[in-house]
Amino acid sequence: MDFTSLTVDTPASAWTGRNDGDGPAHRRWWQAVATPPSGTSDAAASPSSAAPAALLGFRSDEGVRRNAGRVGAAAAPAAIRAALGSLAFHGSRAVTDVGDVVVAGDALEEGQARAGRALTAMLDAGQLTFVLGGGHETAFASYLGVAGTAAVANGARLGVLNLDAHFDLRDAPAPTSGTPFLQMARAEAAAGRELNYAVVGISEPNNTRVLFDTAHELDVKYLLDEDCSAERTAAFVSSFLETVDIVYLTIDLDVLPASVAPGVSAPAAYGVPLPVIAAVCRQVAASGKLFHFDVAELNPEFDIDNRTAKVAARLIDTLLR
Repeated sequence: MDFTSLTVDTPASAWTGRNDGDGPAHRRWWQAVATPPSGTSDAAASPSSAAPAALLGFRSDEGVRRNAGRVGAAAAPAAIRAALGSLAFHGSRAVTDVGDVVVAGDALEEGQARAGRALTAMLDAGQLTFVLGGGHETAFASYLGVAGTAAVANGARLGVLNLDAHFDLRDAPAPTSGTPFLQMARAEAAAGRELNYAVVGISEPNNTRVLFDTAHELDVKYLLDEDCSAERTAAFVSSFLETVDIVYLTIDLDVLPASVAPGVSAPAAYGVPLPVIAAVCRQVAASGKLFHFDVAELNPEFDIDNRTAKVAARLIDTLLR
């Protein structure tokens, strides 16, 4: 597709990283990612049955600020790109970086709408899209993009799978990083549909009774962090996948233990082990139903040795194999 027709605030810059050589066997992510208008993906040179992928950065702190969290997530897209760029590229699909949508000041809703329009265009053109957030207000931008596609208009059963310690179903006067899934439920209801929403990793002490009541009212499927053994999680995700045609997967990095993901607004005291989260990513990718995904809540200011950024990069690499 012609990526130059997309409206973004900051065009993509050329990726850089360690250079072990120019041949396919030496390739790292920074050498595989195309940056329009003139860039071409090395992966595009090899025929592949995998759908091409396109990434969009969503530089936003406003949702976290409104939610009284620790701001800093607007710097996350750059940190994730840097961590991802140095990883070895073992995939075959073409990957394009289209740049960033930037939320200026308190203009969150406008930024979400702009990101949504860009995502819809790419999805309708056959791209597997993914977003680098941003606070978890990123999720509503992603939803707008997915909900606006021809696939949803034509009746594809959409499922939203959230890997997160929190429901993010707050009822607040204005959208925040804690409201996106209630916003989705209301938008789906307005469109004559029901939100099919499932969450892996809910922390009971970090979600009020009101949030659990809202989740039950909306028939949200969830698995508590303490119940996320490999077997139970795989069965939970499998059951969810049976009910959908396309999946929007959103990863809030605070689903992981604080020792693994310290660089988030709300580090987890318990968390779901990284091998379990990685297995979910492999399971969803292998299902053939992955339509769009995002990674949210990295806060580089509080990261330790880029630990959380590296985890985010590893999960993205897993999803795009």
